[in-house]
Amino acid sequence: MTMEWRLFANLAETAGEKRVEVDIEPGATFGDAVDALLAEHPELHDEVFDEDGDLHDHVRVLLNDSDPFVTREGFDTVIEEEDTLALFPPVSGGKVQ
Repeated sequence: MTMEWRLFANLAETAGEKRVEVDIEPGATFGDAVDALLAEHPELHDEVFDEDGDLHDHVRVLLNDSDPFVTREGFDTVIEEEDTLALFPPVSGGKVQ
């Protein structure tokens, strides 16, 4: 099945595109989808994972607009074709007065 990743901010800049389609097998996990994304865009690896292989603290992943590490089983979460996937750094800014 084909899944689409939405990439934001510097992650989209690094990949050179805001949306990336990846092919994964039916019954695949969120971790499989991350692996497929990094296989398609290996330049994202160091921006997503630290040297220990853990997600960087500054990177957020969403599965259907929620954090799968909080609401589901993290990388082991089985995904469906209609699910939405997103990867982004936290957004901050604005004017302090």
